[in-house]
Amino acid sequence: MNFIQAPELQTTHWFNTTAPLTLESLRGRVVVIEAFQMLCPGCVSHGLPQAQRVLETFDSDDVCVLGLHTVFEHHAAQGTVEALEAFLHEYRFTFPVAIDAPTGKGGPSKTMTAYGMRGTPSLLLLDRNGRVRQHYFGREQDIKIGAEIAALVHEGQTSDSHTAQTDDNQCDDGGCRI
Repeated sequence: MNFIQAPELQTTHWFNTTAPLTLESLRGRVVVIEAFQMLCPGCVSHGLPQAQRVLETFDSDDVCVLGLHTVFEHHAAQGTVEALEAFLHEYRFTFPVAIDAPTGKGGPSKTMTAYGMRGTPSLLLLDRNGRVRQHYFGREQDIKIGAEIAALVHEGQTSDSHTAQTDDNQCDDGGCRI
């Protein structure tokens, strides 16, 4: 199956990180990008909390969660660095967040346009090779997103945990092994 290489993020400012991040620098990890607007009800009630839960669930060596503030409406109300910084602090979102670069023409910003996003919240899942594997608009269930992330984390990995055991006692209080 052919997947497209994720376009690089076009950003103007970063929060919750000591240096700007690039998708190239994150190769080898699954990348979860939550595109949002701080005045979007679905982003505040679902998208951003879900991204925080993903951050808290998966090992950071395997999965990197990024927020992308991608404003396409109410530019004056949510377009300042200070407003977004206060928002992230108040809601306690701890994953790295970037401000998507505006086009200078109003409307959708640069990264939003490059990915063909239809609005916010949008969730992108990139595999370890930096390819777009899923692109969601709107609300998705945690269990579905978690399962897809787990599948991407384990994709192509082999495991010795499924090798046959020779002893007869393969069960304990934690379960039975094959």
